[in-house]
Amino acid sequence: MTIEQSQLENLLKRKFPDAKIKVEDLAGDNNHYSVFIESQVFNDLNRVQQHQLVYKSLDGLMDKELHAMQLQTKGK
Repeated sequence: MTIEQSQLENLLKRKFPDAKIKVEDLAGDNNHYSVFIESQVFNDLNRVQQHQLVYKSLDGLMDKELHAMQLQTKGK
C-alpha cells in the first residue's frame, strides 16, 4: 500500500499545526518520501526524541503504507 503526498502532508499538519512542513516524493511512487518539519514541539528534545514523536504521530503508517521516509526535524 502507498500514501499520497497530500495525505501525508495533511496528517502531519494536523499533528503539528504550528509547524513548517515540507514533503517531497523522492521516487514518484507515493512510497519514498523526504520530510522536513520545523516546530516548537521539538524544542528541548534531542534528535532521536524528535523523530520518535513524528513516527508516533503517523499512527502506524511506517508499518503499513510508507516504505521509506527520510526525516529531518528542527525546533523553532
